[in-house]
Amino acid sequence: MDNLFINTLMSNPRLGAIWLAVVIFSISCHEFAHAAVATIEGDDTAAKTGHLTLNPLRQMGVISLLMLLFIGIAWGQVPVNPANLRRKTSRLLVSLAGVGMNLVLAVLFLFVAALSVERSHLFWLIGLIGGELNLALLLLNLLPVPPLDGFTACREIFPGLRRMDTTEFGRGAMLVMILFIFSFGSIWLFQISKWAANKIMLFLIGVM
Repeated sequence: MDNLFINTLMSNPRLGAIWLAVVIFSISCHEFAHAAVATIEGDDTAAKTGHLTLNPLRQMGVISLLMLLFIGIAWGQVPVNPANLRRKTSRLLVSLAGVGMNLVLAVLFLFVAALSVERSHLFWLIGLIGGELNLALLLLNLLPVPPLDGFTACREIFPGLRRMDTTEFGRGAMLVMILFIFSFGSIWLFQISKWAANKIMLFLIGVM
């Protein structure tokens, strides 16, 4: 985001509240998808630790929620025990479940925006923000950088990468990712997501 959420809440409470609600909901859905697919694939660790829920306190935690409010960065994490997964492709499916959920949410939010474009400014705004945000989350999580889902997926496709997330490379890559988010990277991600959201919404309007 260009501004901290707390600044947006103070200057434009309605817009800030929409952003906060959509971000929290989207991250919680993303993590729920990881937990659900892990459970389907044989690992009940997420279920036993209470992650089969959309509760943001469970999926994100207090620190992540506070960081979102004051700094504009948030995260979630679902515990997965690879030893319990039943297939070789299970971990790949679990890692891609989150971005798959973001894609589904993006289309659903943009469908709401397309339906509301001439009827309700509020629902149009919620749909547009939700669509753009989830496309940005999808792009961010597909980056092949630990600990993002994109790296986990690449690690399953190319087993030689598995040792890299616990080395200096992994720690350095995480630092680069943080700097990327705080610098031009977030602008780049949202520019692409805005372009893609506009194309998808125009397509949906055309279909309807």
